Amino acid sequence: MVVMAAVAISADGAAATVEPRAVASRAVAQTAPMAVPAAVPASAPASVSEAEDEPVCVRIKGAEACVGPDGSDRPGITIEDTARDKLHPAVEYYLNGYLGTKYVIHNLGREGDVRGSREIGKMVTFRAAIYEGNHQVRYGRWKTVRNIAKYPVKRETRVTPAAARARAKVCTTIRGALTCFAERNTYIFACDTQADKYQARAEYFVGGDPTARFEIHQLAGVNTCGKAEHGDLAISMYRTAVFNDKRRVADQLYRYN
Repeated sequence: MVVMAAVAISADGAAATVEPRAVASRAVAQTAPMAVPAAVPASAPASVSEAEDEPVCVRIKGAEACVGPDGSDRPGITIEDTARDKLHPAVEYYLNGYLGTKYVIHNLGREGDVRGSREIGKMVTFRAAIYEGNHQVRYGRWKTVRNIAKYPVKRETRVTPAAARARAKVCTTIRGALTCFAERNTYIFACDTQADKYQARAEYFVGGDPTARFEIHQLAGVNTCGKAEHGDLAISMYRTAVFNDKRRVADQLYRYN
């Protein structure tokens, strides 16, 4: 069973670009699953790299995000804090060329700390970002890496909120959004339950670690769910939220599992 790994390596560097607006576009996300880089707009071209023994990394001031094979020193997808300041880094990514679900890992540790997940797909499109609280300060270029995982997470895009409830142990909901999870081979769903302009989001912590916050942003529209996997690491704290792009519309208090 693969599990989330956290290691510590120092790095620095800088890069910047314009965020692809089509990523959060409902019109793009509602189409059939598509392949990156064809789906990524020209404003933020994705480069593609084949898997090697060493991780593939992107850097901006204060952050280094890497995707690496199992045998590397940065397996899975990781985000390192490379600056001693009050800001924190995050890695934003899509799996298997599907733009309907975006994943984010916020590294809330200290300078030099690395946080991440081993659970990735055969293709990962990712970038590094810097946050001040919940406000995004800057972000880097998107990069796509293919064939990186020995046991990749399969794409699962046809799960409905009803199916997520039936498969899960715990569910919580607010108007327009649903979060469900199970803890045998731990997985978690974020589902959009209302036909409106808002997006559903699950925000949660795993394995009792308060220094890494995970998010699933479901962008594909009503009655769709995004899924993340976490191997043997249990969900420790979670909540459901609703967003309009980057603006929080509604959420719950965090609940302990």
